[in-house]
Amino acid sequence: MPVLTDSVALVTGASRGAGAAIARALAREGAAVCVNYLKSQDKAEAVVAEIEDAGGRAFAHQADVTDADAVQGMVDAVTERYGRLDTVVSSALPDYSFDPTADYVSLDTVTWEHFERQYQGAVRAALNLAKAAVPAMKEGGGSLIHVGTNLVYNPVVTYHDYTAAKAGLVGITRTLAKELGPHGIRVNVVAGGLLQTTDASAVTTDDVFEFVRQATPLQQTVTPDEFADAVLFFASPWSRTVTGQSLSVDGGLTMP
Repeated sequence: MPVLTDSVALVTGASRGAGAAIARALAREGAAVCVNYLKSQDKAEAVVAEIEDAGGRAFAHQADVTDADAVQGMVDAVTERYGRLDTVVSSALPDYSFDPTADYVSLDTVTWEHFERQYQGAVRAALNLAKAAVPAMKEGGGSLIHVGTNLVYNPVVTYHDYTAAKAGLVGITRTLAKELGPHGIRVNVVAGGLLQTTDASAVTTDDVFEFVRQATPLQQTVTPDEFADAVLFFASPWSRTVTGQSLSVDGGLTMP
């Protein structure tokens, strides 16, 4: 039997990349899934159609995760449709490219505006989601899952803004875990490496992917679908005694 049968999940940034893979994985394991998107309605609806064609349940919902009212409206839509909410995955990412020549890679050219955009998309979004979702989860418990990065532990490229925001996400993950533990709500980070391939890593050259592969103990890069399988652990009862943790899913490249 699928491990998430009768559960309900909300995945932000789920119209493409890792978010779409996570939505599909959760649905495959029996969860009804809200596929959140900001602009990519057609792609979000395509993810929903794929889930439904496979026998799952899903619907698409537009919301800006940096807007608290929009997030509350999305959570309300989920609970009105399905009557509960068990898992929230914060995977939405402001437009970003893992381009080592970009201006946000150098101290000489990075600006506070770069940092602010990433903090809005990571930490503010996580806060908005927690505030909206926790009241719906307190009775039965649940899981908040934040998508982070292994760059926090090994900044092989100096993506200053992105890495700092994801480090902040680790901090709020741990404080939320402490506060929400008595309610049976677990809060964890799944820290991805350079996924092959998402929109953000589309500019990454084959040489860089090969360098990462050679430096990785498992001698492979991670795909969005493989990353999504790790998210399932934190969404499932298998992790019922795990909270406040950050799990690197990068083939062993980082070992925090």
